[in-house]
Amino acid sequence: MKYQNLKRYFAALGIVAAGFSANAQTKKFIDPANMDLSVKPGDDFYTYASGTWVKNNPVPAKETRWGSFNELRDFNINAVKSLVEEAAADKSAPAGSVKRRVGDFYTAAMDSATIEKLGYTPIKADLAKIKLIKDIPGVLDQLAYMRTNGLGGGMFGLSVGQDRKNVNKYMVNIGQGGTTLPDRDYYLKDDARSIKIREAYNTYMVTLFTLTGSSPEEAKQKAATVYKIEKQFAEAQMSRLEMRDPYATYNKLTVAELNKKTPDINWTTYLPKFKIKNQDTVLVSSPKFMASLDGMLKSVPVEDWKTYLEWNVLKGSASNLSSPFVKASFAFTQAQTGQKVQTPRWQRMSSLTDGTIGELLGQLYVAKYFKPEAKERMNQMIVNLRKAFEIRINGLEWMSPETKQKALAKLHAFTPKVGYPEKWKNYDGLVINKGTYFQNLRNASVWSYNEMVDQLGKPVDRKRFGMTPPTVNAYYSPTLNEIVFPAGILQFPFFDPNADDAVNYGGIGAVIGHEMSHGFDDSGSQYDAAGNLKNWWTAEDKAKFDAKTKALGEQFDAYTVLDTIHVIGKLTMGENIGDLGGLNAAYTAFKMTKQGQSNEKIDGFTPDQRFFLAWAQVWRGNILPESAAQLIKTDPHSPGPYRTIGAPVNMDAWYKAFDVKPGDKLYKKPEDRIRMW
Repeated sequence: MKYQNLKRYFAALGIVAAGFSANAQTKKFIDPANMDLSVKPGDDFYTYASGTWVKNNPVPAKETRWGSFNELRDFNINAVKSLVEEAAADKSAPAGSVKRRVGDFYTAAMDSATIEKLGYTPIKADLAKIKLIKDIPGVLDQLAYMRTNGLGGGMFGLSVGQDRKNVNKYMVNIGQGGTTLPDRDYYLKDDARSIKIREAYNTYMVTLFTLTGSSPEEAKQKAATVYKIEKQFAEAQMSRLEMRDPYATYNKLTVAELNKKTPDINWTTYLPKFKIKNQDTVLVSSPKFMASLDGMLKSVPVEDWKTYLEWNVLKGSASNLSSPFVKASFAFTQAQTGQKVQTPRWQRMSSLTDGTIGELLGQLYVAKYFKPEAKERMNQMIVNLRKAFEIRINGLEWMSPETKQKALAKLHAFTPKVGYPEKWKNYDGLVINKGTYFQNLRNASVWSYNEMVDQLGKPVDRKRFGMTPPTVNAYYSPTLNEIVFPAGILQFPFFDPNADDAVNYGGIGAVIGHEMSHGFDDSGSQYDAAGNLKNWWTAEDKAKFDAKTKALGEQFDAYTVLDTIHVIGKLTMGENIGDLGGLNAAYTAFKMTKQGQSNEKIDGFTPDQRFFLAWAQVWRGNILPESAAQLIKTDPHSPGPYRTIGAPVNMDAWYKAFDVKPGDKLYKKPEDRIRMW
């Protein structure tokens, strides 16, 4: 695209240039001191942009990785700490007020003396209840009891969400589950890493069974029993790649049909035990898994199921009991991630407060840390990015007018949400007491479960946020067709109201574009403007799109993360498309600003160079090798170094900005550059 020719078209669409002056700089938003200028950008753009920062910022002992996201999360967790400590110290806050409830929750969480004294008393009655089970119906009843009484766990997932083919209706979703390790491959593969993690898992189980009264021999036997059951579950599970196919996981069954697939579970009488009534139809992500579970109910002895349920109570509670349990839980985490020391208690409990009563805490966070002008500027950038995306769709050479019309309809239907929800959850009925930490957690879990199942039969709530305000992240929901940006991410290096446009468009602009692009990635593109799972592509356009995704997958497959471990192009496909589409859209929007049309340098860098350097500094970071190996199996995002280069190497503007030539290591011929959105 020739951006000078777009100028008038963009203006006609009403796009607004923020027009921040280079002279208004008060700090270096792109700091050459963080870069390694001895490296050619065309050979190693990641090191060129961030090499010195990476060298000077090793992973702290309490972390598993450290980068721009972590720095901002660290700032936010300290902000949260100040809020929860202030709330806990405020003796004058009225009973039932937001401040009082947040303060009481945090006070209980920090009361180590009481927690130590209790040991595992909070779960003794639950463990005793499991011992009384006599048969398989008793096992299934206990499972329902645990799920509805704040103990979690279980052989399968059960949730309430939108019907993907009729998004105005909530439905019960039943999914695969039953395992503890982060991915089924840890049970099924015999490479050195998987074996080491299995050994650590065995130690963890033996330790917890011993801490709750089993003899060493009995604890070993119990651990072996649990592992055997979980391995069978793993063998029946769909892989993460298979789960990315929204059609493969959409299986609408009547309750009667599900009963036939699982003769040992009568869902007609079983669903009401999960507080689910008057539902004649359910969505099942993996009927094969449910059939396998039914077979296991016949083949696994009741005593073994009791051990398995006991383990579910233990693993769900360990990190919230006394220090021997917490230490055992951390040792298991350590084996998986390489983390050197336990995260400080104040930090864990601040995060837990956010994760448990986030919309109470969020009200305090927004009042103190979120400025209205940030929301205003963000809303304007979303308008600009949407218009830029429109320009790009209209300019696509590979897409027919018919499909373009549908793509534009979807783009125009996006609902943006910024900062925090319009209407806060008030957690009516949730009892929080400053002397009962474990019970508070359990009460909150019950409250959340009840809130979830209460949605059945009601209109779909399109106002709710799926993340809390302090969260440093953003998301796209295909069934709601919305892009959401919590207050926590609207800070440097993503966004700064005083930064020049290059920095903000290369940072938060690319994030906005990324979330928009999720509506058009390999999975999101299967949902229409209303959010329904419904094809809107011509067969020819879909084939062209699939060819582009294949090429992008091959590009990422070639990146090596650790010794023989490569990025998995198919697993990370959605995020890689998000980056490629998002950075392109952000660049289109940036070129319509005053700075984007100038060549005025700041700190020695042109506007285009600053745009791409802003993108790069978002992804700089270090990670422990153990965490890198785990995330490559479980995380749909590519590692930071490859997010830094994955999109730019497909953009002509990057080559021009840094004078990247044939012979440079990152060079791709123009005809090989992947042009998608």
